[in-house]
Amino acid sequence: MVKTAEQVVGQKQVVETQQQTFDAFHVNAHFWGRLTIGSVIVLSAALPLYLSFVAGYHPGWQAIFAAFLAYIALVGFAWVVEPVSYYATLGVSGTYLSFLTGNIANMCLPSAAAAQQVIGAEPGTRKGEVAATLAIATASFMNIAVLVPVILAGSYILSIIPESLQAAFTYIIPAIFGGMIAQLAIRKPLFGVIGLGFGILLTQLPVPVFFKGLICMILTVAISMLLEHIKPSKLNHEGEMTNE
Repeated sequence: MVKTAEQVVGQKQVVETQQQTFDAFHVNAHFWGRLTIGSVIVLSAALPLYLSFVAGYHPGWQAIFAAFLAYIALVGFAWVVEPVSYYATLGVSGTYLSFLTGNIANMCLPSAAAAQQVIGAEPGTRKGEVAATLAIATASFMNIAVLVPVILAGSYILSIIPESLQAAFTYIIPAIFGGMIAQLAIRKPLFGVIGLGFGILLTQLPVPVFFKGLICMILTVAISMLLEHIKPSKLNHEGEMTNE
């Protein structure tokens, strides 16, 4: 069915309106995201600053810098890797919300990926970002609802949990990431195999622990992008040969 000029113009106007609405949504997301995260940073620093310079419990700059360097060596790479690697799934608003609430790897990211899969939204799209934001917000509320009674009765709960079950807690994060890999690899099985292969390889190589995740991610993304680039080129080349 051939569209009339009026229909084409109307469709363009709808697309432009949607884009303008989403741009305004991003402006608000940046404003409130920076405001809330900035407030949390100030509040988080307020207590140690008070204890150090008002209450007189300053431990000394040498101890502070030593602890800071040790912490950087352990998780410093995540300060760069996590925002970059998670952004495609979380989007602008989801990134602000997830880094504000925390539990990104074991709650926000799986919730966003699951919501996108359920409604058939691709990561990096407007639909995918809205789905991720709503999923993260819902998961955060549920997390608070669960955490409040756990915090109030945490010691008692841990005391009645068998030690054998407590030992399994160390496998929670690997289990979550394993489920996510399987979930995402259903769409691109080859990419899942590549990521799993690099992961197994790096566990056997003498690479510092805090570099293994970064190297695995870079290699997996690089090889996957290369394969995606090769496929269209190959298809175009075959199409030209067929036409000839």
